[in-house]
Amino acid sequence: MKSTKHCIELESKYGANNYKPLNVVLTKGSGIWVEDVEGKKYMDFLAAYSAVNQGHCHPRLVKVFQEQGAKLALTSRAFRNDQLPEFAKELCEATGYQKMLPMNSGAEAVETAIKAARKWGYKIKGVEDNKAEIIVCGGNFHGRTVTIISFSDEAQYQDGFGPFTPGFKIIPYGDIDALKNAITKNTVAFMTEPIQGESGVVVPRKGFLKEASELCKENNILLIADEIQSGLGRTGKMFASEHENVKPDMTIIGKALSGGMYPVSAVVSSEEILGVFNPGDHGSTYGGNPIACAVAREALNILKDEKLIEKSAELGEYLMDKLKNINSPYVDFYRGKGLWIGIVLKKDAGGARKFCENLQDKGILAKETHENVIRIAPPLTITKDEIDEAFTIIKKVLTT
Repeated sequence: MKSTKHCIELESKYGANNYKPLNVVLTKGSGIWVEDVEGKKYMDFLAAYSAVNQGHCHPRLVKVFQEQGAKLALTSRAFRNDQLPEFAKELCEATGYQKMLPMNSGAEAVETAIKAARKWGYKIKGVEDNKAEIIVCGGNFHGRTVTIISFSDEAQYQDGFGPFTPGFKIIPYGDIDALKNAITKNTVAFMTEPIQGESGVVVPRKGFLKEASELCKENNILLIADEIQSGLGRTGKMFASEHENVKPDMTIIGKALSGGMYPVSAVVSSEEILGVFNPGDHGSTYGGNPIACAVAREALNILKDEKLIEKSAELGEYLMDKLKNINSPYVDFYRGKGLWIGIVLKKDAGGARKFCENLQDKGILAKETHENVIRIAPPLTITKDEIDEAFTIIKKVLTT
């Protein structure tokens, strides 16, 4: 039998040291529950950074994955396959957009949106060649490619990886005046997370996204919403942008698009914007492959059939209300929407890591972010009884 110690030693010896996970080695998962190699069970309160909104190993996803994998796995985009047209239609209908472009990882989808915005700027808006600017927000996390880290303000993400890609301006998150002042004739897009995940589930002031959308329209600028973590039900809406009744020009989707079963991402937008791409401009060998499309179609159906978006809204409010009643000497405040909550600790609490390790010992897996925030994001399949069970543990950890 494998042991936690053996697995960690093996990974440390042969794997690059680019992560600092909790020292739990998982081997099974079902719904919100996971099990380690020694048979201990845990509630997953991270959901693979919102990738498994539909729960671990959802039976419907497993079935579709196995059936499509046994039939046809990959054609590349050199040939057509019968799953992509249906996926394209169903994703556009579910999101209210005219066109989609499928990729694999979230970072690839972000790169796709950047390329689309720049080309739209040159071909449609008429920006001078190689002058396009995209405005982003401080505290952003859009991925880890060289171009994406070029507009991060997190020092570690850039340390040792320059030179960086030009063409980006950073403004404070939620600051509409800063956005207004950053716009020039060369601005082609404003890209933002409606709620910032990696920064600790940071919710901007009410009205910011709506005001940003109107400002973009006034200046003929594309509004790009990165909904990789916040989308597909996580905040109690299909997309977090909907909380402000905003429909961005482009929306970037990933993670829960496959329910954690396979890497699937996409950009959804209009005919005009995604129409700037011509054959050979952009692509991916695995993007839009039959397994990815079949799994993503079923993942979307599960969100709808099991009313997981509505559940997220209802149970998220229920959990937040319970958390706010905890009298903890360590907690500064709580923030979030739906089943996406940041527990912000006081500076003298000693950091979030030790609280996450304490939660692990007691059967809940959560993860710290930005040192002093515990991120709470269980699969949307969680029940009220399971929330009550988890709350008892969370309260104990936060008060003793």
